[in-house]
Amino acid sequence: MDDGQPFIDYYGVLKVDPQCSARALEMAYRYLAKMYHPDHPETADPQRFTSITEAYSLLRKPEKRSRYDALYARRTGYSFAQRTARRAETMAAVNDASMHANILLYLYRRRRECARSPGVGTYDILRNLECSDESFEFHAWYLRKKGFIEHTEDGQYAITVDGVDHVIAAAEAAEKTLRITQWEDAEPEPWTERELVTDTVQ
Repeated sequence: MDDGQPFIDYYGVLKVDPQCSARALEMAYRYLAKMYHPDHPETADPQRFTSITEAYSLLRKPEKRSRYDALYARRTGYSFAQRTARRAETMAAVNDASMHANILLYLYRRRRECARSPGVGTYDILRNLECSDESFEFHAWYLRKKGFIEHTEDGQYAITVDGVDHVIAAAEAAEKTLRITQWEDAEPEPWTERELVTDTVQ
């Protein structure tokens, strides 16, 4: 690919992050192609449309995108490795948040079912949630500091009133998001024949 031809920043053409997903790449292409399509009366730009189509035609194919990424790193100094490391750290935080939610939900169910003895031992939590001892120490520390869980008199863990409120609020927010998503999926905005430019990319 690096054959003496002028370097073109295809990610810049599509206005996306170099490590964006294939889905994000497609969405960016559809949006820009629709905007600059020659048949669009107000924002038509044939030259720009051609550049957008060329960029997506290459980046949509994993093997070609991989080769282009190597060239992109050489020409721009962009470090895919550093971004990958930061993404891994971000995913660790996301996984922690998920485990916090699972612990709270587990203890919430326990209190709902056994209001007089809501405590759960560490072993049961680790076994049921498949959490390691080391990770649970961090999760328990965080949730106790937030006031969401507490130690019972016999040394077990139980959810607090604040923890129950947090679980309920999270459930309500998730339900609201689901309803919005279902409504949007039920009434998609149709594309006209002119706007369906995907077929121009083979």
